[in-house]
Amino acid sequence: MPAKEVSFLGAEGNRLAATMWDGHGQPVLFFHGGGQTRHAWGQTAERLAKCGMRAITIDQRGHGDSDWVESENYTFGHYAEDVTAVVEQVKSRFHQRPAAVGASLGGLASLGGLIADHDLLESLVLVDITPRMDPEGVAKIQGFMGARMDEGFANLEEAAAAIAQYLPHRRRPRSLEGLRKNLRLCDDGRFRWHWDPAFIRGTNNINVGAEQLIGRMIAGLPNLQLPVLLVRGMQSELVHEEYAREFVDLVPSASYVDVGGAGHMVAGDRNDVFSRAVLDFLTGDKAA
Repeated sequence: MPAKEVSFLGAEGNRLAATMWDGHGQPVLFFHGGGQTRHAWGQTAERLAKCGMRAITIDQRGHGDSDWVESENYTFGHYAEDVTAVVEQVKSRFHQRPAAVGASLGGLASLGGLIADHDLLESLVLVDITPRMDPEGVAKIQGFMGARMDEGFANLEEAAAAIAQYLPHRRRPRSLEGLRKNLRLCDDGRFRWHWDPAFIRGTNNINVGAEQLIGRMIAGLPNLQLPVLLVRGMQSELVHEEYAREFVDLVPSASYVDVGGAGHMVAGDRNDVFSRAVLDFLTGDKAA
């Protein structure tokens, strides 16, 4: 199924690059994790579109082909405002309330939008993220993101080696073309991650005010009435099983599934199982 490049405007008028696989049905928005791009969702989005959905993958602010915001506003609250802005544009364009699939940063951004407006989404899939997270897991992820942020990589092979060391359980891809989409070739000939360094070291970086926002999210969970699915990586360094059970207990219409052989990057580790879980949830077990 051919994909079409589209775009939206974030809460600050910032351009958000997106790709749409148009199955002409229910809009499903995909919001990636921190340091990722919309290309992390390609296989799943295409599969959903073949089942009749309108799958839209979005580069969040400061990531991929989307604008780096001059304000350096990269807190969870700002990402939640972008989610709300995109949802309103999708509703206006397609006359239907969308579902959302959010991994890590994208999941918390979607959840933050919902806490502010309970009618924002039709349903929500959270990918290995709950408001309660393991602090050591968060530090590990941000440590990997920042380790080569300035230095970059001499070539794609060097970047692939760094990822393999960080994710030793994942099979290395035969081709590096997918990795190329997550890197930008800079004027000095080195490859660097395709996201704004201000995301983790700017004035309003992702950690600013996070604890307070997470507290408000947890307090607001019992008020959510929409269907919510949590897809957890069984080897997750971020979401322990007790966190998943706590989340399901707090959200009235929530359920969760564990994906064996997957860590925090569930969609990349076991895309076949992940896509099936999302399809089953969104279609009521009608997926083929």
